[in-house]
Order: sequence, then C-alpha cells, then structure tokens
Amino acid sequence: MVERKKVAVVGGGVSGLAAAKAFDERGHRVVGFERSHDFGGVWELSRSYPDVQTQSPKELYRFTDLAMPEDYPEWPKGPQVHAYLHSYADRHDLARLFRLNTNVVTMDRRADGKSGWTLTIDEAGHQRHEGFDFVAVCTGQFSDKNILEFPGQDNFVAHGGRIVHSSDYTDPDLAQGKDVVVLGGSKSATDLAVNASKNGAKSVTMVYRENVWRIPYFVGGINFKRLLYMRAQEQQFNQWGKGPVQRVVAAILKPLVWANFRGLEALLKTQLGLKKWDMVPDEPIEKTVSCSVPIVTPGLFEAFKAGTIRPVRGTFDHYEPGQVVLSTGDTVPCDVAALAVGWKLGVPMIPEAYRAKLIAPDGQYRVYRLSVNPDLPDMGFVGFNSSFCTVLSAEMIANWLVRYADGQLANQPSDADMRSNIEMMLNWRRNERPAAQVYGGLCSAPFHFKHFDEVLADIGATKRKRDNPLAEQFSYPDAASYGTFLGSAPQYHAG
Repeated sequence: MVERKKVAVVGGGVSGLAAAKAFDERGHRVVGFERSHDFGGVWELSRSYPDVQTQSPKELYRFTDLAMPEDYPEWPKGPQVHAYLHSYADRHDLARLFRLNTNVVTMDRRADGKSGWTLTIDEAGHQRHEGFDFVAVCTGQFSDKNILEFPGQDNFVAHGGRIVHSSDYTDPDLAQGKDVVVLGGSKSATDLAVNASKNGAKSVTMVYRENVWRIPYFVGGINFKRLLYMRAQEQQFNQWGKGPVQRVVAAILKPLVWANFRGLEALLKTQLGLKKWDMVPDEPIEKTVSCSVPIVTPGLFEAFKAGTIRPVRGTFDHYEPGQVVLSTGDTVPCDVAALAVGWKLGVPMIPEAYRAKLIAPDGQYRVYRLSVNPDLPDMGFVGFNSSFCTVLSAEMIANWLVRYADGQLANQPSDADMRSNIEMMLNWRRNERPAAQVYGGLCSAPFHFKHFDEVLADIGATKRKRDNPLAEQFSYPDAASYGTFLGSAPQYHAG
C-alpha cells in the first residue's frame, strides 16, 4: 500500500493548481501556499498589463478535463484566463487546500532524520515552521520581477519620470500624452508598445537587443497552431536522444528540412516586412525555436508603418531628466520607461547549498524529466517544463511527479538512470541545440510530443496516441485526448 504523505505545494498559479489536484486525488494531504491574495500566478489581475492575452490558442491552453468556454476568443484575454483558472479550482474544490497571503521563505531537510523538508512560512509577518514529507515547487518561471537599473534613474524620477516593470503597467491611461519607451523585444514588450500607441501616447519607442523570429497568429493565412504544433514538424528539429537509425534518416532528409524552413522564413520576411525594419534574425529559424519565440502582437508592424511605434535596436545606457540615452548614442524623449525585461528564473526558497546541486554554473538546471533532481530527494518541480501549451505541460508533469513520489511509475528511475539522463540532456543543450538553454534549459518546446511520450511511457499509460494517425501526425496536441491517455495508466490511492 502507498503511504499517505503530507505534501506542500508552493505556488497557486497554473502549476500549483495542477499539482494540488494530482496529489489530492491520489489521497495525499495537500497544503498549498500562495503568497498573493488570489490564485492565478501571472494571470492574477493585479499582475496583468492591459490587453494581455495568451500566446497559445485556447484549445492548447487548457486542462485535460475542462475546455475553455466556447464564447472565449481563440486567444483569450488575461481576465478570461483568470476566470478559467478559478473555474478549474472550483471544479476540483482546490481552494480548501490553499493558504493565501502565505509565503514560503526557505526550506531545509528535516532535523529529526525523517524524510522530507521543513518549511519556514511567513503569514502576516509571523514566521513559523512546518514539516512535510514531499514538496512540489510550482513557482514557475515568472515569480520574481527582473528589475534593471541604469545610471541617472533617481534624477529621472525626481523630475517626474516613471519607471515600471511590465507587470506593473496595469493602467492604460499611464501612456496618455506621454513619451513612452519600452525596453525589451518579447511579447510583453510589443503588447505594451501597441497598447501605449492606442491609448494616446505622444510617442512610443521600442528598444530591443536582438532580432528574433516572430510568429504571427496566422502565417500566410494559416493558423500557426497548424504549423508549429505538429508532430511532423517537431520531428524536423534536432531532438535529443536520437539513435543511429534516426540520425541516418535525419541526414537523408536534411535537404528537404532545410527547404521547408527556408520557405517559412521567406514567408515571414514577406508577410511582416522584416527587411524593411532591419529585423531579419541572423540565426535560421530551426535553430532558434524555443519558449522564447514571441508571437506577433496584432497591430505591431502596422504601427511601425504608421510611425506610431519606432523600433530601435540597442539598450538603455543611462537616464536624464525627460529622456533616456541609448547604447546607440541616440537620445529618446521619455516620460514613462516600461521595462519588459521578464522575470528572474530561480528558486530563492531553496538554500544555496541545495541550489548549487540543482543549477549548474552556467545556469542550466540539472533535472530529470524537467522535474526532479537526485540530490534533492522528496522534492519536485511542476511547471518548470515550459512549453507552448503550458497548462497541459503542467498537468502532465504533475501526474508524473505524484507517481514518482509514490514509487508508482512503471519506469521508476534509479539514481544512476537520472544522473545519466541529466548529463545527456545537458550535453544536448550545450552542444547540439543551444536554443534549448533558454530559461535555464527548462523548456520542452518545440518538442511537446516527445516530452509527453516520455512522460506517458514512464507512468505506464497503455494508450499514448490518437486512433487517427493523420491527426496524431499533422495536428496539434489535443488536451482531452491526453486526459484519456492519463486515464489509461494504472490507478491507485494512497492510505
């Protein structure tokens, strides 16, 4: 019989909800900790900038047992995603498991010699300690703001300037009549630039470091989910763990794969006018596709053409009253500096001694199946397997992790298995696919199917693919089908 555990779930966003549900339905006692006042993570309303919406279509950004409402647009807005997450929590009565406004400050191995961890918890300014048999870290990659500072910012602010992180840009009136400078080239940066230009900004300048391939929602009139989310397309990228036969086949098909991606690049250059804006990336698209590939914000290139947004390649050098001086030497008028520079990737609640075992000197995470590390027993990560279908990825790995914790995987890895696989994956990222090093190597895109195949094989699912081979090969991952696949795995209940 599987022993019932007391499990801590740290984080109440997409990943925390998935983990809480997975451990709870297996009979474990779950205690969730969310430091804010509400569920939702990055979708919690006070953290969302105006007009934020998903990069993935709603068919992909969902849990297996709950579709998004039919009246939602294909790419839902932030408040709609927030409402959807609440409906999922209500469906599975997850609120009873969580303590809101509660922060996990740090953690350490239990002093009494028992397996598990002791968490130091802060509630309303009062710290206490609580022991757990297992900890699921579900803080994801967007928990702590990346704040960049440049010389002269105090004087800039003293003369009326404002500096805000993208997550704090929650009022569109902030741009009214102002000179707005957005630092960054990600989806959040282009969203803010377009929003500012539509809401009465006097001028908008977007300052970004490097050219990257940007994918519009429709490529040549074709929904991009039918281009980049296919198993057939995924197999054209240089996957990990290829055997000798697979390498021979890849070599034979290399000319066709090359032609396919050159055609896609040509289409993007023409459709977006990348040459006109000097925004053609140096690297070929097949080498760079990862979780960091931004989707084109509707209206972005139209705003370039209209002159309401000016793109400048570079970064900030320093602030001056009423303006910012760029690394290019250009001086740009600036009343509001919006820093769309992302989030710090890290796990600050884990002491440095353990973090050193988890994270390699070059910043790459040492994790098996993007979830566990053999040097950190009784702990796992959910939602660190970032992808283009984040919700499904979190649910899949949550179901894997509970079985791993209970010793119930059909392919339960040994210590040696994990270490060997971790080193193989690190070598692949560093030497065969450098683009896979993004976010500390915590990205399964564009290899959704391969990652899910491994997870399903591990948990012993007897059904892993759709009955229709054409749909399986040439269509995007179907969340409801993955629910069926998970249901085909051996079921059990702790206690």
